[in-house]
Amino acid sequence: MSYRNDPYDPKQVALLDQRALDDAVEAAGKAFAAAADPDALTALRHQHLGDRAPVSLARREIGALPPAAKSDAGKRVNEARRAIESGYAARREALEREHAERVLAQERVDVTLPYDRRPRGARHPLSTLMEQISDLFVGMGYEVAEGPEVELEWANFDALNIPPDHPARGLMDTFHIAAADGGPAADGGETGSGLVLRTHTSPVQARTMLTRQPPIYVVVPGRVYRTDELDATHSPVFHQVEGLVVDRGISMAHLRGTLDHFARSMFGEQARTRWRPHYFPFTEPSAEFDVWFPEHRDGPRWVEWGGCGMVNPRVLRACGIDPEVYSGFAFGMGIDRTLMFRHGVSDMRDMAEGDVRFSRAFGMGN
Repeated sequence: MSYRNDPYDPKQVALLDQRALDDAVEAAGKAFAAAADPDALTALRHQHLGDRAPVSLARREIGALPPAAKSDAGKRVNEARRAIESGYAARREALEREHAERVLAQERVDVTLPYDRRPRGARHPLSTLMEQISDLFVGMGYEVAEGPEVELEWANFDALNIPPDHPARGLMDTFHIAAADGGPAADGGETGSGLVLRTHTSPVQARTMLTRQPPIYVVVPGRVYRTDELDATHSPVFHQVEGLVVDRGISMAHLRGTLDHFARSMFGEQARTRWRPHYFPFTEPSAEFDVWFPEHRDGPRWVEWGGCGMVNPRVLRACGIDPEVYSGFAFGMGIDRTLMFRHGVSDMRDMAEGDVRFSRAFGMGN
Protein backbone atom coordinates (compact mmCIF):
# COMPACT_ATOMS: atom_id res chain seq x y z
CA MET A 1 0.00 0.00 0.00
CA SER A 2 1.19 3.48 -0.75
CA TYR A 3 0.13 4.79 2.74
CA ARG A 4 -0.20 2.59 5.82
CA ASN A 5 -3.59 3.99 6.91
CA ASP A 6 -4.97 4.66 3.44
CA PRO A 7 -7.68 2.17 2.38
CA TYR A 8 -6.78 2.76 -1.25
CA ASP A 9 -4.68 -0.17 -2.42
CA PRO A 10 -3.35 0.27 -5.99
CA LYS A 11 -3.71 -2.97 -7.90
CA GLN A 12 -2.25 -1.48 -11.06
CA VAL A 13 -0.54 1.65 -12.27
CA ALA A 14 -2.70 2.32 -15.32
CA LEU A 15 -3.44 5.87 -14.16
CA LEU A 16 0.24 6.70 -14.49
CA ASP A 17 0.16 6.07 -18.20
CA GLN A 18 0.78 9.31 -20.11
CA ARG A 19 -2.36 8.80 -22.20
CA ALA A 20 -4.44 8.51 -19.05
CA LEU A 21 -2.90 11.72 -17.69
CA ASP A 22 -3.53 13.53 -20.96
CA ASP A 23 -7.13 12.33 -20.94
CA ALA A 24 -7.57 13.67 -17.38
CA VAL A 25 -6.23 17.10 -18.41
CA GLU A 26 -8.46 17.16 -21.49
CA ALA A 27 -11.56 16.12 -19.54
CA ALA A 28 -10.93 18.80 -16.94
CA GLY A 29 -10.47 21.45 -19.62
CA LYS A 30 -13.75 20.54 -21.31
CA ALA A 31 -15.62 20.54 -17.99
CA PHE A 32 -14.20 23.91 -16.98
CA ALA A 33 -15.03 25.41 -20.38
CA ALA A 34 -18.64 24.26 -20.02
CA ALA A 35 -19.08 26.02 -16.66
CA ALA A 36 -21.39 29.02 -17.15
CA ASP A 37 -20.64 30.94 -13.95
CA PRO A 38 -18.14 30.98 -11.05
CA ASP A 39 -20.39 28.89 -8.80
CA ALA A 40 -20.67 26.11 -11.39
CA LEU A 41 -16.90 26.17 -11.85
CA THR A 42 -16.30 25.85 -8.13
CA ALA A 43 -18.53 22.80 -8.02
CA LEU A 44 -16.26 21.11 -10.62
CA ARG A 45 -13.03 21.68 -8.72
CA HIS A 46 -13.43 18.71 -6.38
CA GLN A 47 -14.15 16.41 -9.32
CA HIS A 48 -10.89 17.24 -11.13
CA LEU A 49 -8.55 18.42 -8.35
CA GLY A 50 -9.97 16.76 -5.24
CA ASP A 51 -8.68 13.73 -3.34
CA ARG A 52 -10.47 11.24 -5.64
CA ALA A 53 -9.67 13.04 -8.90
CA PRO A 54 -7.71 11.03 -11.51
CA VAL A 55 -4.47 13.04 -11.04
CA SER A 56 -4.70 12.64 -7.27
CA LEU A 57 -5.21 8.88 -7.55
CA ALA A 58 -2.32 8.67 -10.02
CA ARG A 59 -0.02 10.41 -7.56
CA ARG A 60 -0.89 7.80 -4.93
CA GLU A 61 0.08 4.97 -7.28
CA ILE A 62 3.64 6.27 -7.64
CA GLY A 63 4.55 4.27 -4.53
CA ALA A 64 3.88 1.03 -6.38
CA LEU A 65 6.58 1.74 -9.01
CA PRO A 66 10.18 0.62 -8.94
CA PRO A 67 12.53 3.27 -7.52
CA ALA A 68 14.00 4.08 -10.95
CA ALA A 69 10.54 4.91 -12.38
CA LYS A 70 9.22 7.02 -9.53
CA SER A 71 10.98 10.26 -10.52
CA ASP A 72 9.68 10.25 -14.09
CA ALA A 73 6.15 9.33 -13.01
CA GLY A 74 6.09 12.04 -10.35
CA LYS A 75 7.21 14.64 -12.87
CA ARG A 76 4.49 13.69 -15.35
CA VAL A 77 1.75 13.62 -12.70
CA ASN A 78 2.79 17.04 -11.38
CA GLU A 79 2.78 18.51 -14.87
CA ALA A 80 -0.74 17.16 -15.44
CA ARG A 81 -1.96 18.60 -12.16
CA ARG A 82 -0.40 22.00 -12.89
CA ALA A 83 -2.09 22.00 -16.31
CA ILE A 84 -5.48 21.33 -14.72
CA GLU A 85 -4.92 24.00 -12.05
CA SER A 86 -3.88 26.53 -14.71
CA GLY A 87 -6.97 25.73 -16.76
CA TYR A 88 -9.14 26.17 -13.67
CA ALA A 89 -7.57 29.51 -12.77
CA ALA A 90 -7.82 30.83 -16.34
CA ARG A 91 -11.47 29.86 -16.60
CA ARG A 92 -12.30 31.45 -13.23
CA GLU A 93 -10.64 34.69 -14.27
CA ALA A 94 -12.59 34.71 -17.53
CA LEU A 95 -15.91 34.01 -15.79
CA GLU A 96 -15.33 36.72 -13.19
CA ARG A 97 -14.44 39.20 -15.92
CA GLU A 98 -17.59 38.30 -17.84
CA HIS A 99 -19.66 38.68 -14.69
CA ALA A 100 -18.18 42.12 -13.97
CA GLU A 101 -18.82 43.26 -17.53
CA ARG A 102 -22.40 41.99 -17.35
CA VAL A 103 -23.04 43.83 -14.09
CA LEU A 104 -21.59 47.05 -15.51
CA ALA A 105 -23.83 46.74 -18.56
CA GLN A 106 -26.93 46.04 -16.47
CA GLU A 107 -26.26 48.89 -14.03
CA ARG A 108 -25.19 51.42 -16.61
CA VAL A 109 -26.64 54.88 -16.06
CA ASP A 110 -27.42 57.08 -19.02
CA VAL A 111 -26.14 60.46 -17.83
CA THR A 112 -27.69 62.15 -20.87
CA LEU A 113 -31.24 61.55 -19.58
CA PRO A 114 -33.08 64.60 -18.20
CA TYR A 115 -32.22 64.98 -14.52
CA ASP A 116 -35.58 66.46 -13.57
CA ARG A 117 -37.90 63.95 -15.19
CA ARG A 118 -39.29 63.13 -11.73
CA PRO A 119 -40.55 65.74 -9.27
CA ARG A 120 -38.04 66.48 -6.56
CA GLY A 121 -38.91 66.40 -2.87
CA ALA A 122 -38.77 69.30 -0.45
CA ARG A 123 -37.43 69.91 3.03
CA HIS A 124 -40.09 69.96 5.69
CA PRO A 125 -40.61 73.44 7.17
CA LEU A 126 -40.34 72.02 10.69
CA SER A 127 -36.78 70.87 9.95
CA THR A 128 -35.86 74.29 8.59
CA LEU A 129 -37.48 76.07 11.54
CA MET A 130 -35.55 73.92 14.04
CA GLU A 131 -32.32 74.84 12.27
CA GLN A 132 -33.23 78.53 12.32
CA ILE A 133 -33.91 78.38 16.07
CA SER A 134 -30.64 76.53 16.68
CA ASP A 135 -28.71 79.09 14.63
CA LEU A 136 -30.32 81.92 16.57
CA PHE A 137 -29.19 80.56 19.92
CA VAL A 138 -25.76 79.53 18.67
CA GLY A 139 -25.35 83.18 17.67
CA MET A 140 -26.16 84.08 21.29
CA GLY A 141 -23.42 81.78 22.60
CA TYR A 142 -25.48 78.68 23.30
CA GLU A 143 -24.63 75.10 22.36
CA VAL A 144 -27.06 72.69 20.71
CA ALA A 145 -27.58 69.57 22.87
CA GLU A 146 -29.19 66.26 21.92
CA GLY A 147 -30.43 63.20 23.78
CA PRO A 148 -32.20 59.85 23.25
CA GLU A 149 -35.87 59.72 22.36
CA VAL A 150 -36.25 56.44 24.28
CA GLU A 151 -35.44 57.83 27.70
CA LEU A 152 -34.96 56.65 31.26
CA GLU A 153 -37.96 57.32 33.48
CA TRP A 154 -35.55 58.79 36.00
CA ALA A 155 -34.26 61.39 33.53
CA ASN A 156 -37.71 62.10 32.11
CA PHE A 157 -39.40 62.50 35.49
CA ASP A 158 -37.50 61.96 38.74
CA ALA A 159 -34.49 64.14 37.92
CA LEU A 160 -36.94 66.93 37.08
CA ASN A 161 -38.68 66.84 40.47
CA ILE A 162 -41.56 64.64 39.22
CA PRO A 163 -41.48 61.56 41.51
CA PRO A 164 -43.75 58.52 40.93
CA ASP A 165 -46.56 59.88 43.13
CA HIS A 166 -46.50 63.41 41.66
CA PRO A 167 -49.83 64.45 40.03
CA ALA A 168 -48.01 66.00 37.06
CA ARG A 169 -46.61 62.60 36.16
CA GLY A 170 -50.10 61.30 35.46
CA LEU A 171 -50.83 64.27 33.21
CA MET A 172 -47.95 63.56 30.82
CA ASP A 173 -49.84 60.93 28.77
CA THR A 174 -46.68 58.86 28.52
CA PHE A 175 -45.77 56.02 26.16
CA HIS A 176 -44.18 53.39 28.44
CA ILE A 177 -41.77 50.82 27.03
CA ALA A 178 -42.69 47.27 28.09
CA ALA A 179 -40.09 45.05 29.75
CA ALA A 180 -38.56 42.31 27.61
CA ASP A 181 -40.16 39.62 29.77
CA GLY A 182 -43.45 41.45 30.12
CA GLY A 183 -43.04 41.50 33.90
CA PRO A 184 -44.34 44.25 36.20
CA ALA A 185 -42.29 47.20 37.34
CA ALA A 186 -40.62 47.09 40.71
CA ASP A 187 -42.80 49.97 41.90
CA GLY A 188 -46.02 48.21 40.87
CA GLY A 189 -46.39 50.08 37.58
CA GLU A 190 -47.46 48.64 34.29
CA THR A 191 -43.97 48.09 32.92
CA GLY A 192 -40.63 47.02 34.26
CA SER A 193 -38.22 48.38 31.66
CA GLY A 194 -37.75 51.79 33.26
CA LEU A 195 -37.93 53.36 29.80
CA VAL A 196 -40.39 55.75 28.16
CA LEU A 197 -40.68 57.71 24.94
CA ARG A 198 -39.65 61.11 26.21
CA THR A 199 -42.59 63.42 26.87
CA HIS A 200 -40.48 66.58 26.59
CA THR A 201 -36.90 67.53 25.76
CA SER A 202 -36.18 68.43 29.39
CA PRO A 203 -34.34 65.13 30.08
CA VAL A 204 -31.54 66.49 27.89
CA GLN A 205 -31.22 69.35 30.34
CA ALA A 206 -30.77 66.87 33.17
CA ARG A 207 -28.22 64.88 31.17
CA THR A 208 -26.34 68.09 30.36
CA MET A 209 -26.13 69.16 34.01
CA LEU A 210 -24.94 65.67 34.98
CA THR A 211 -22.10 65.65 32.45
CA ARG A 212 -20.71 69.18 32.58
CA GLN A 213 -20.06 71.93 35.08
CA PRO A 214 -21.53 75.45 34.93
CA PRO A 215 -21.58 77.79 33.16
CA ILE A 216 -24.12 75.96 30.98
CA TYR A 217 -25.88 77.55 28.00
CA VAL A 218 -27.69 74.97 25.83
CA VAL A 219 -30.69 74.84 23.52
CA VAL A 220 -32.41 71.51 22.89
CA PRO A 221 -34.61 71.05 19.80
CA GLY A 222 -36.11 67.61 19.22
CA ARG A 223 -39.00 65.21 18.79
CA VAL A 224 -41.23 64.25 21.75
CA TYR A 225 -44.18 61.90 22.28
CA ARG A 226 -47.55 61.98 24.06
CA THR A 227 -50.48 59.55 23.87
CA ASP A 228 -52.70 62.01 21.99
CA GLU A 229 -54.87 61.25 18.99
CA LEU A 230 -53.89 63.00 15.77
CA ASP A 231 -56.36 65.78 15.05
CA ALA A 232 -56.31 69.44 14.06
CA THR A 233 -54.64 70.60 17.28
CA HIS A 234 -52.98 67.47 18.74
CA SER A 235 -50.42 64.91 17.64
CA PRO A 236 -48.78 61.91 19.31
CA VAL A 237 -45.44 63.06 17.86
CA PHE A 238 -44.45 66.71 17.89
CA HIS A 239 -41.40 68.93 18.31
CA GLN A 240 -40.16 71.12 21.14
CA VAL A 241 -37.25 73.41 21.76
CA GLU A 242 -36.02 74.01 25.28
CA GLY A 243 -33.32 76.23 26.62
CA LEU A 244 -31.24 75.92 29.78
CA VAL A 245 -28.88 78.40 31.40
CA VAL A 246 -27.01 77.68 34.64
CA ASP A 247 -24.46 80.21 35.85
CA ARG A 248 -23.69 82.55 38.73
CA GLY A 249 -26.15 85.39 39.24
CA ILE A 250 -28.81 84.31 36.72
CA SER A 251 -32.19 85.94 37.30
CA MET A 252 -35.68 86.22 35.81
CA ALA A 253 -34.55 89.40 34.08
CA HIS A 254 -32.10 87.39 31.97
CA LEU A 255 -34.90 84.96 31.12
CA ARG A 256 -37.26 87.77 30.09
CA GLY A 257 -34.68 89.40 27.85
CA THR A 258 -33.84 86.08 26.20
CA LEU A 259 -37.47 85.23 25.44
CA ASP A 260 -38.30 88.71 24.16
CA HIS A 261 -35.38 88.48 21.73
CA PHE A 262 -36.50 84.99 20.72
CA ALA A 263 -40.08 86.17 20.09
CA ARG A 264 -38.95 89.11 17.94
CA SER A 265 -36.72 86.80 15.91
CA MET A 266 -39.60 84.42 15.25
CA PHE A 267 -42.51 86.84 14.79
CA GLY A 268 -40.99 90.19 13.86
CA GLU A 269 -39.69 93.26 15.63
CA GLN A 270 -43.20 94.33 16.68
CA ALA A 271 -43.82 91.08 18.61
CA ARG A 272 -45.21 91.60 22.14
CA THR A 273 -45.09 89.07 24.98
CA ARG A 274 -46.68 88.72 28.39
CA TRP A 275 -46.14 86.38 31.33
CA ARG A 276 -48.68 84.66 33.53
CA PRO A 277 -47.87 82.87 36.80
CA HIS A 278 -47.96 79.10 36.46
CA TYR A 279 -46.63 75.90 38.01
CA PHE A 280 -44.02 73.48 36.67
CA PRO A 281 -42.32 70.92 38.94
CA PHE A 282 -38.86 71.63 37.53
CA THR A 283 -38.94 75.46 37.76
CA GLU A 284 -39.68 77.81 40.66
CA PRO A 285 -40.97 80.44 40.16
CA SER A 286 -42.67 79.46 36.88
CA ALA A 287 -44.66 81.25 34.22
CA GLU A 288 -46.44 80.73 30.94
CA PHE A 289 -45.73 83.32 28.27
CA ASP A 290 -47.98 84.49 25.45
CA VAL A 291 -47.38 86.25 22.15
CA TRP A 292 -49.72 88.91 20.73
CA PHE A 293 -51.09 88.13 17.28
CA PRO A 294 -52.90 91.08 15.73
CA GLU A 295 -53.62 89.09 12.53
CA HIS A 296 -54.83 85.84 14.09
CA ARG A 297 -57.43 84.04 11.97
CA ASP A 298 -59.95 84.44 14.82
CA GLY A 299 -59.08 88.08 15.41
CA PRO A 300 -56.32 89.84 17.42
CA ARG A 301 -55.49 87.92 20.55
CA TRP A 302 -52.83 86.67 22.95
CA VAL A 303 -51.73 83.12 22.12
CA GLU A 304 -49.94 80.84 24.58
CA TRP A 305 -46.45 80.05 23.28
CA GLY A 306 -44.61 78.16 26.05
CA GLY A 307 -43.52 77.81 29.65
CA CYS A 308 -40.51 79.05 31.57
CA GLY A 309 -39.06 79.72 34.99
CA MET A 310 -36.03 79.56 37.24
CA VAL A 311 -34.58 76.05 37.58
CA ASN A 312 -35.88 74.46 40.77
CA PRO A 313 -33.08 74.07 43.35
CA ARG A 314 -34.18 70.44 43.78
CA VAL A 315 -33.36 69.81 40.10
CA LEU A 316 -29.97 71.49 40.43
CA ARG A 317 -29.19 69.42 43.51
CA ALA A 318 -30.33 66.17 41.84
CA CYS A 319 -27.89 66.88 39.01
CA GLY A 320 -24.94 67.61 41.29
CA ILE A 321 -25.01 71.44 41.10
CA ASP A 322 -24.93 73.55 44.26
CA PRO A 323 -28.01 75.85 44.23
CA GLU A 324 -26.30 78.08 46.81
CA VAL A 325 -23.67 78.96 44.20
CA TYR A 326 -25.47 78.70 40.89
CA SER A 327 -28.90 79.60 39.58
CA GLY A 328 -30.48 79.14 36.19
CA PHE A 329 -33.50 79.42 34.00
CA ALA A 330 -35.24 77.09 31.57
CA PHE A 331 -37.87 77.58 28.92
CA GLY A 332 -39.67 75.49 26.33
CA MET A 333 -42.16 75.87 23.53
CA GLY A 334 -43.62 73.82 20.69
CA ILE A 335 -41.95 74.19 17.30
CA ASP A 336 -45.07 72.88 15.53
CA ARG A 337 -47.10 75.51 17.37
CA THR A 338 -44.63 78.21 16.35
CA LEU A 339 -44.93 77.21 12.70
CA MET A 340 -48.73 77.30 12.94
CA PHE A 341 -48.68 80.81 14.44
CA ARG A 342 -46.18 82.21 11.98
CA HIS A 343 -47.87 80.91 8.84
CA GLY A 344 -51.52 80.47 9.74
CA VAL A 345 -51.54 76.66 9.60
CA SER A 346 -54.89 75.59 11.03
CA ASP A 347 -54.52 71.80 11.04
CA MET A 348 -51.59 69.86 12.53
CA ARG A 349 -52.40 66.92 10.27
CA ASP A 350 -51.09 68.93 7.32
CA MET A 351 -47.64 68.82 8.91
CA ALA A 352 -47.75 65.06 9.47
CA GLU A 353 -49.07 63.76 6.15
CA GLY A 354 -45.82 64.23 4.20
CA ASP A 355 -47.47 65.93 1.21
CA VAL A 356 -44.70 67.73 -0.69
CA ARG A 357 -47.17 70.44 -1.70
CA PHE A 358 -47.38 71.53 1.95
CA SER A 359 -43.60 72.04 2.14
CA ARG A 360 -43.43 73.82 -1.21
CA ALA A 361 -45.97 76.33 0.02
CA PHE A 362 -43.27 77.51 2.46
CA GLY A 363 -40.66 77.87 -0.29
CA MET A 364 -38.92 74.63 0.69
CA GLY A 365 -38.83 73.09 -2.80
CA ASN A 366 -35.08 73.33 -3.40
